[in-house]
Amino acid sequence: MDYAAAKNTDAAEIPVIDISELMKTGDTAQAAAAIHEAATRVGFFYLSGHGIAPELMENAFAVARDFFDQPEDIKAGAAVDTNQRGWMATGMATMQGAATHDLKEVFFWGAPDHPPANRWPDGFPRLQTELMPYYRAVCGIGDAVLRAIATGFDLPAGTFASAYERSMARGQLVFYPPSTAGDEAEHRFGVAPHTDFGVLTFLLQDNNGGLQVRTRSGEWIEAPPIPGTLVCNIGDLLQRWTNDRFVSTVHRVINRSGNKRHSIPVFYDPSPDAVVDPRALGTPEAEAKHAPITAADHIAARNKKTFAQYKA
Repeated sequence: MDYAAAKNTDAAEIPVIDISELMKTGDTAQAAAAIHEAATRVGFFYLSGHGIAPELMENAFAVARDFFDQPEDIKAGAAVDTNQRGWMATGMATMQGAATHDLKEVFFWGAPDHPPANRWPDGFPRLQTELMPYYRAVCGIGDAVLRAIATGFDLPAGTFASAYERSMARGQLVFYPPSTAGDEAEHRFGVAPHTDFGVLTFLLQDNNGGLQVRTRSGEWIEAPPIPGTLVCNIGDLLQRWTNDRFVSTVHRVINRSGNKRHSIPVFYDPSPDAVVDPRALGTPEAEAKHAPITAADHIAARNKKTFAQYKA
């Protein structure tokens, strides 16, 4: 049996949500209903009409491809640290419960104006200058989507703003080499089945495919690239914040395209000291399923279980 089998899907499974009105005028009403439905039913959706220029997305991909093609000594000059900044080699990420490590390289970065400091490679200055415009654009989308989510809960649109004053939003460049016969024999994935740790993930994926999502019925489906869109999914922290009303969905990646695969997720997470408490989003005290926790404590606990640099 194929360990990574998944069926093709369509918008009935993972909807495409047009947020052009939200981005142009700030009106949350239309997007709020669609996002609320997708977040409670499947936890994944595509965003169209987000307003990021195609050339900005292509520039981000171009610099990612060029970075991962650099000699290892250039990449290793910004080796990943325990603040999740810098380059991580293949073999250093193992999802909790996975049989083997992930088949990927990653470069991590975050906000430039507050700690922790980014680790940009000295021999490749383009990385910083060409990534930050895309990062800032995605963070703007993150803010807009959170305003729509608040509206969907009949809360003021700015409900999440105070939790994001020093956002831990961080990006990843991810390179997935083609899966080999040896990888297949090990049942290795580009990323093994997992849920995301934080609040919202915004994913730009290239045209090679390979992202797969597990539905609530337990069936694996493809989440293929749709040109011009971002994939957005709910993370564990937002599921917790919404008292499990939103669903953080298991997903995985396998690169069987025969080509190099690249993706660029941005994890739009709150300030480190932001307290995630279902009561703050209207859950009655007697119905709250989760105790308050700071965003930093939650994400740090997950990082320590996943990445090798925390285990040295």
